[in-house]
Amino acid sequence: MQRDFSRRSFLTSGAMAAMALRSGLLHALTSATPVTVRTPNGALRGEQSGGVNVFRGVPFAEPPVGPLRFRAPVKAKKWTGVRDATRFSAAAMQADEAGVEKSEDCLCLNIWAPDGKGPFPVYVWIHGGGFTGGYSFAPMFDGTLLAQAGIVCVTVAYRLGVFGFLDVEPLLGADYAGSANNGVRDLMEALAWVRENIAAFGGDPERVTVGGQSAGAKLTDILLGVPSAEPLFKQAISESGGAERVATRESAHAVARGFGEEWRGRAGNKIAELLTAPAALLIETQTHFIERWPQHFPLRAEIDGTLLPRLPVETIAAGSGSRKRLLIGTNREESASFLGPHPAHDPGSADLGNLPVTRFTEVLHKYRVVYPQMADEQLRIRAATAEEYWVPSIRVADALVKGGGTAWMYRLDYAESSGMLRGFAHHSLEVRLVWDRPLAKGEDAAAEAKLAQQMDGAWIAFLRGKTPAGEGLPAWPEYRGNVRPTMAFDTVSHVERQPQEAELRLWDGML
Repeated sequence: MQRDFSRRSFLTSGAMAAMALRSGLLHALTSATPVTVRTPNGALRGEQSGGVNVFRGVPFAEPPVGPLRFRAPVKAKKWTGVRDATRFSAAAMQADEAGVEKSEDCLCLNIWAPDGKGPFPVYVWIHGGGFTGGYSFAPMFDGTLLAQAGIVCVTVAYRLGVFGFLDVEPLLGADYAGSANNGVRDLMEALAWVRENIAAFGGDPERVTVGGQSAGAKLTDILLGVPSAEPLFKQAISESGGAERVATRESAHAVARGFGEEWRGRAGNKIAELLTAPAALLIETQTHFIERWPQHFPLRAEIDGTLLPRLPVETIAAGSGSRKRLLIGTNREESASFLGPHPAHDPGSADLGNLPVTRFTEVLHKYRVVYPQMADEQLRIRAATAEEYWVPSIRVADALVKGGGTAWMYRLDYAESSGMLRGFAHHSLEVRLVWDRPLAKGEDAAAEAKLAQQMDGAWIAFLRGKTPAGEGLPAWPEYRGNVRPTMAFDTVSHVERQPQEAELRLWDGML
């Protein structure tokens, strides 16, 4: 079957916003009244409605423009007077998202806070988008419902693509070493801002949870393996993540040189012009570079020996998350979103996030032995899902528990009820459920609404520091590496112990 969309286009499209618009639950502020908060950085004027205070486009770092391009983020300066915080800032520079304002000046966050003294738990949300797309103010991530439940919700931006995940040291010199981690540093700067300022909004800086989905989840898992990020948050939520999406210093430099060749080859650009050229030209070059590069997702965080001293899972297992709690999981058929529901061919290099095709093919052949009754198209989806999401997430949970942390694992089995992906628990399906924005209609509406309430309730319980639980759900035991109890979310949810054990063994030593 011809693919209807690629992995990259799916991740960077406006699919999330479209779902939210359809849901009719955007909770836009109507009849809002001004509200002012004084933070250590300065006074902010936001809006209040329905018992929720909203502050948009709040800078947590200086604009990373001019001499700060490709540099680590610089803490936002204090301001005088009252700063307007009623409009979202621009999204980070990216190729897609037509109709959304984009700018290098993007390092801002948005806050939805209960109208009360608190202190309330804080949820810092990292959007997904394949490290090259997405934005913090997509309507799906409106934090009104969380704030009404007593949670301060913060959605954050970070630099994308070459601006946040390209190590330009081979091109611009040693002063730019480790610049592939600037996107990670942006998130740490945002978390540092939250720690210093969130009490002014009623938030508890000692009860901060960081979480995200897809690339946002991968960055969350990577943050668990950054030693210097340890004091910035207490809990983490990872939806379809994993910490394998990192590069060695050598591979990061190879990517940089490849990008440099693409840059020079386009109208004879000079390398030094990377510092001054229009941002849109860098994004245009990035698009052509990614299309030609043999590895999928070449722009990624880097084991630089400083911020990331080694593989994140190794640091986590050594104790970087020893006092942290983690809620982590995946969807049963994540990769149906990218391979299509009926893939006719085995996944290739454009579909794999962590392994070369030759090594993945070795595992796929073994799948046919473990699941002899499963159709080939299902095997392809199953194996690609494991390579990109399921196994990397298990590795993070195993590492956290080994290092002294506490984890709860889930798997979404609930399937899409309509459209091309009907019958699949595809990538991003859980987002509308945990944000309590069900979309199913007709006879499926009641079941999806019930599951959304259960998952949303479990997430909120976790954010409050409790065991995740929702009305009607069975008791959710802590994750243990030897038995791996997993909550399987469905119209009737249940707990499985050692799920897919034979399948998991196929991946030993592969990732």
